Amino acid sequence: MAWRASRAVFSISGYRKPKAGFPTDAEADSLGDLGMKRDAMGWKSSRHATTRDAAAWTLVGEPAPFALAGAAAAAGGTVAAPGLEDAEAFCRRIATGHYENFSVISWIVPRALRQDFANVYAFSRWSDDLADEAESPAAAAAALAAWRDELEACGRGAARHPILVALADTIARHRLTLEPFHDLLDAFVQDQQVVRYESREQLLDYCRRSANPVGRIVLALGGCREPQRQAESDAICTGLQLVNFWQDVRRDRIAGRIYLPAADMQRHGVRASDLDAPQASPALRQLLAEEVAWAENCFTAGEPLKRLGPAALRPAITAFAGGGRAVAAAIRQAGYDTLSRRPVVSKATKLILAGRAAVGRLGAGMFPRPASAPAEAEQT
Repeated sequence: MAWRASRAVFSISGYRKPKAGFPTDAEADSLGDLGMKRDAMGWKSSRHATTRDAAAWTLVGEPAPFALAGAAAAAGGTVAAPGLEDAEAFCRRIATGHYENFSVISWIVPRALRQDFANVYAFSRWSDDLADEAESPAAAAAALAAWRDELEACGRGAARHPILVALADTIARHRLTLEPFHDLLDAFVQDQQVVRYESREQLLDYCRRSANPVGRIVLALGGCREPQRQAESDAICTGLQLVNFWQDVRRDRIAGRIYLPAADMQRHGVRASDLDAPQASPALRQLLAEEVAWAENCFTAGEPLKRLGPAALRPAITAFAGGGRAVAAAIRQAGYDTLSRRPVVSKATKLILAGRAAVGRLGAGMFPRPASAPAEAEQT
């Protein structure tokens, strides 16, 4: 779940990793114990009863980590650390194999950073799959703990897994700290433990670990560590996380999670069972209109980053924020009913966003910003 926000940061349209489909009655009946189950409250799902991308390790020919134990499980069976060139190729296969928009995003970021983007993507996606592909929350927690140990080894210069060998090079060259990577892992662990949020404050605290770290990593890759720019990045990333939540209310409900704050639901008279209806009630539509406005306010708060962030990354930042706003517009156009169908960004809008980003990338190359002062030692 946490990686859908991280992934949205790499997307021009607020892409989210699919967690659940929308089965018909016949489909649900045919799926049986392995698929969606309907009861008096609506749709429920088994842990794997979702429409999902292939697990990261299947794309690179690795065995399922859960068949192994301890640190070896997190390492996906890798015995000896590969060379950097092989490790980087490993990350590129995961990024391009999983994510159709990655080639677009890689084109609008500086060539020198494309491999770093792939390395960060691969780490986050592998972490997400360790959590989501496990047979139980306990198994997910164990796999994530082992993966965290591997991350610590990476920080000590003793990386073994291909992803962490590549990531170690990114960390060293850009003088990153491990903190944002640990924050992401904390969010994946939280996904195994928390399925409801009582207040906006609690949800924002989750976003601080699930979404904001990726934005800060991207800024640091561009050499930016200014607190104000980081705050603006946090606002955009939080907005992306929120708007994806509101886009996927039904999918999350099927998966057993509700991200609409309970206090907001109570204020609008919306019950959890209302999320099982075939279409959104007037009360739920009003609630979602308010929540979408909240997400859009986050994008507005991050607006200065599009002008003041690293020059080479401004086209990508503009595309990220534009994608989030496009998702918000799609929800609005659907009348704030995300139960009857999932609002999506049209292909035409995606092309416009990509085109604007491409023009911005050309402009950034023609008129580069003067070199800034050396980066500070303290980094995120």
